[in-house]
Amino acid sequence: MLSKITPFLRSDADVQVQEHYVEIPIRSASEGLRANAYYFNHPEWAQEYLTYCHRSESFRSRWQAALGDWTDKVVVDIGCGPGNVFATLQGKPKLLIGVDVAPGSLELAKQLGYTTVLADATSLPFVSGFADIVVLNAALHHCEDMAAVLAEAARLVKPGGLLVTDHDPQRSAWDYKGMAKLLWDGRLILYKLTGRGFHKTDSQQQWGLACELHHKPGHGVTKEMFQGTLQPMGFEVAVYPHNHELGAEVLQGRKGKAELKYRLGNLLSGRNPGSDDSALTLMCVAHRN
Repeated sequence: MLSKITPFLRSDADVQVQEHYVEIPIRSASEGLRANAYYFNHPEWAQEYLTYCHRSESFRSRWQAALGDWTDKVVVDIGCGPGNVFATLQGKPKLLIGVDVAPGSLELAKQLGYTTVLADATSLPFVSGFADIVVLNAALHHCEDMAAVLAEAARLVKPGGLLVTDHDPQRSAWDYKGMAKLLWDGRLILYKLTGRGFHKTDSQQQWGLACELHHKPGHGVTKEMFQGTLQPMGFEVAVYPHNHELGAEVLQGRKGKAELKYRLGNLLSGRNPGSDDSALTLMCVAHRN
């Protein structure tokens, strides 16, 4: 593993080789980082995430349209988890580096073909400008400082390269007001009564919520964050609002239709549920000049 990434490591990187990954020790882990490491290191939860999340045909179509052909390219997947992006897209990149903070997830990702690195996304051990493609799928909202992680990811992209993010909640769509906020706050009780929701146990739900740092009312990504962070670094930035259900059509400006509960939440918050601001997530596709 180490030999594959050695040409791209900073000279001052503190590298320790473990069985399933190369580790860059994290000296001072935040509470949020520890929550992510705990949740995605849990073997059953990580396997469920790999099996059920980001594995749809719409996800595959949308991401293939955004990435194009990554054959023989150097790809870095930041916040790779157990390897959902490559598990869904497949293909033959020259080198596929997966970065995460959870050893258990990195073990699963390695089995899929990733060269795995345990590191803090705010301080990556790589030189600047070496990657053809950098991806962050459903990763930014797990980080305390989303803009800092985005900038650090962008630092790795070579001139002519590509940065793609997706599945981070759009702040305006999740900024619930009044009755919508009350319903949001009571959703966990409703899920428990109806048996709905992804998490099977109270513990899984507790840790899942603990690591979703910016997936809550008043939090999330914005078009301005992507533009303000990436444009000064030399990127052409395109941002596509969508509701998770469409594939390549998202890059043609289509949003798709959110579930009824989300449309109702936006209506109760005084927003048009069909507007760009009400779309659940933003996909950012940025090319470096």
